[in-house]
Amino acid sequence: MTGIINLAAYKFVSLDAIADWRPLLRTRCESLGLRGTILLAPEGINLFIAGPKDATDAFIDYLRHDALFGGRFEDLQFKISVSDTQPFRRMLVKLKREIITMKSPAIRPAAGRAPAVDAQTLKRWLDCGHDDNGRPVVMLDTRNRFEIDVGTFDQALDYRINKFSEFPGVVAANRQDFDDKTVVSFCTGGIRCEKAAIHMRDIGIDHVYQLEGGILKYFEEVGGAHYRGDCFVFDYRTALNPSLEPTETVQCFGCRAVVTPLEQKAPSYIPGKQCPHCADRRAAA
Repeated sequence: MTGIINLAAYKFVSLDAIADWRPLLRTRCESLGLRGTILLAPEGINLFIAGPKDATDAFIDYLRHDALFGGRFEDLQFKISVSDTQPFRRMLVKLKREIITMKSPAIRPAAGRAPAVDAQTLKRWLDCGHDDNGRPVVMLDTRNRFEIDVGTFDQALDYRINKFSEFPGVVAANRQDFDDKTVVSFCTGGIRCEKAAIHMRDIGIDHVYQLEGGILKYFEEVGGAHYRGDCFVFDYRTALNPSLEPTETVQCFGCRAVVTPLEQKAPSYIPGKQCPHCADRRAAA
């Protein structure tokens, strides 16, 4: 495998020494020539880093086996992709209250995961319209509205949230949508839908599952069945199709809106400066 290796991983696990780990992790990454971001919080770790293969292999080994971490990351699973160039400018290690912000500190994911459904099983459920117990299946998109506009599962619930911290409120306001149904929460790679499923379980909603590995794992295992469009990703690729290939969709450097290939043909689209969404906002101001 040549080129720059991109690593992404997260794990909900109780951590109590993150302030001590922060400088050690940064020093190790910098010594290996890695760049990216590592988030540490009492509830776990979330990371996106990139570098040469020998460096990323060494970092994986370090996290999984160094005595500093006491075995907490020995089963940490990494999503790996390759790019021609380094996508990050510097190496950051940040301390956070949550590795994915929901503003619900009572949630303790390390105390136990919500049930998960794998891609093959979910496809089978969606093929027939119900789970193995005959309950109707409803897909719940836990992502932000601009991500959903790029693509989502057929007939998925979309509450048009702007940030994940809004999720508990919209679930409370729409609780009737889940009555007598099996709910499958999903997101890009698994971190948001895992926390969402735990929250729903903790407030007493029955028959809730998280999609194991998120949309990207679903694409990897079963392709685009029951999914329409592409999947937004938070890196230079912007969006991936069900074959996990980059698409022509881009993100505007001006307003950060997602710009489709059709929108890129508009006169108001100037690469690196503005897009039709920028123009619409200026006209409405």
